[in-house]
Amino acid sequence: MQQTPNVTPNETTVPSLHPEVEVGTVTLKVADLARSLEFYTHLIGLQILKQGNGSAVLGSGSRPILLLEEVPGATRLARNVTGLYHAAILFPTRHSLAVKIQQLLRVNYPFGYGDHLVSEAFYLDDPDANGLELYADRPRSTWVWDGGQVRMASDPIDFKSLFAEVQDNDPALKNHAAPAGTKLGHMHLRVANIPKARAFYRDVLGFDMTAEMPTALFLSAGGYHHHIGLNTWAGEGAPQPPPGSTGLYHFAILYPTRAALADALRRLMQANISLEGASDHGVSEALYLSDPDGNGIELYWDRPKELWPRDENGQIEMSTRRLELNSLLGEL
Repeated sequence: MQQTPNVTPNETTVPSLHPEVEVGTVTLKVADLARSLEFYTHLIGLQILKQGNGSAVLGSGSRPILLLEEVPGATRLARNVTGLYHAAILFPTRHSLAVKIQQLLRVNYPFGYGDHLVSEAFYLDDPDANGLELYADRPRSTWVWDGGQVRMASDPIDFKSLFAEVQDNDPALKNHAAPAGTKLGHMHLRVANIPKARAFYRDVLGFDMTAEMPTALFLSAGGYHHHIGLNTWAGEGAPQPPPGSTGLYHFAILYPTRAALADALRRLMQANISLEGASDHGVSEALYLSDPDGNGIELYWDRPKELWPRDENGQIEMSTRRLELNSLLGEL
């Protein structure tokens, strides 16, 4: 069972990122795409938005959440390495989360759980041992902050209260699709060293610390409880995953404006952090890099939908062209 341990708030931080920055999508490596699609569509309730060439894009409504990349023969993700701890899918209401958990119970799918004060969360693995969290937030007005850091815990779930959200004859129980508004809420990663991870995610990317303890760190933008979780629970100095294993390919951080993405590029350049790629996809512009533990990261902004390139049938035409970094920096 994956749970967030109790944390002790300690210091006040000053917001330094655009408050609308959030996590966008996550790309996972899987050994058998068909098996993974069965799990994510029938059990988790995501819809296939695009599929082909050993990969698939899944989401809720028109919003992409998860990208799957097939790596035939990949070994299951180990627990004693850095990388993915879990990708957290945020349900829009307590009712929709309660429905999904009742559906999991009906097929006896194993999961762990925790009441974190700011949210109620359930933890499970996909067929490749990629960790998932399914959760719903409590209203922000109920969150308690001490000195700039949010109170979180790992209390038991009140199942009686949670399941009171769902009537026995609720038609939602027969619908396995994740409801509109479901999205990727946060990413939680295993890292080798907390100070190095802090220096990257806080000091370079600019996320605010929302809770900290010796073996874990939580960061966010815009006063959220956390968009990024980091821990050394695999052991201080844990190695990176071996080649050919399942796990994280990369996750994406979404910036609300081109100027906000330009500011992220400026931060990276000032810290002498090299990019691994920079692409104009027509619908978006993206920067690619890795954190100190080799976790892949995409930083991107979406162009307004009315500017997305489309073919004669109205279908979106994505491309991969070189992004002109000087043009991007011109936003500053």
